[in-house]
Amino acid sequence: MVMAHFVENFWGEKNSGFDVLYHNMKYGQISTKELADFVRERATIEEAYSRSMTKLAKSASNYSQLGTFAPVWDVFKTSTEKLANCHLDLVRKLQELIKEVQKYGEEQVKSHKKTKEEVAGTLEAVQTIQSITQALQKSKENYNAKCVEQERLKKEGATQREIEKAAVKSKKATDTYKLYVEKYALAKADFEQKMTETAQVHEEFINNMANTTVESLIQKFAESKGTGKERPGLIEFEECDPASAVEGNALMQIHL
Repeated sequence: MVMAHFVENFWGEKNSGFDVLYHNMKYGQISTKELADFVRERATIEEAYSRSMTKLAKSASNYSQLGTFAPVWDVFKTSTEKLANCHLDLVRKLQELIKEVQKYGEEQVKSHKKTKEEVAGTLEAVQTIQSITQALQKSKENYNAKCVEQERLKKEGATQREIEKAAVKSKKATDTYKLYVEKYALAKADFEQKMTETAQVHEEFINNMANTTVESLIQKFAESKGTGKERPGLIEFEECDPASAVEGNALMQIHL
């Protein structure tokens, strides 16, 4: 159930879900290093504080031991020494934690390297569908432009030679447009299959590396980083309507 929810959040019209998944995995290494640096800095501060408290405890012996207040110095010395030892013990635990974080980071690097190799095909599929989608849009625009041009020549009574020349260009644009529609259909199928596989690989990566509840991590990540639930839609060849194409081109010019 969680897997289905996870996959459905990383489609979207720009097909950028793979990039989000990959970089989230990559940033895990950065986060691990930052955590180790933070704990190391905390240990340094605690160690310095412990030394200062130990020094302060020793100084208690230098104060006057005369008068009714004398016994209190022993209390101060003992309590300060205990406090210094507590902070020193915390330093030891923090140093152990640093080792664990570093070990976690090393395992993360190994897992990331393995995952990177496994999803190489998905990266190629993402790049292919993005490239074909752009080419498809351009070919559609060119097809409509050539169709409009051919109709314009007919209405304006152009010579037969001009009309035939425009017809050749229109036929070429039509064939190119249809070709990219077919290429897109193939790229779409490959993209969806590989993206689903990659989402499974990414979930496995999280399962292996996370110390907290896996389902909550996946759900929170999907909710905060999701790129959309719309899978790439089908694109079919659209017969040119010269009137609509002219109007559409006019609107594009206005926006430009």
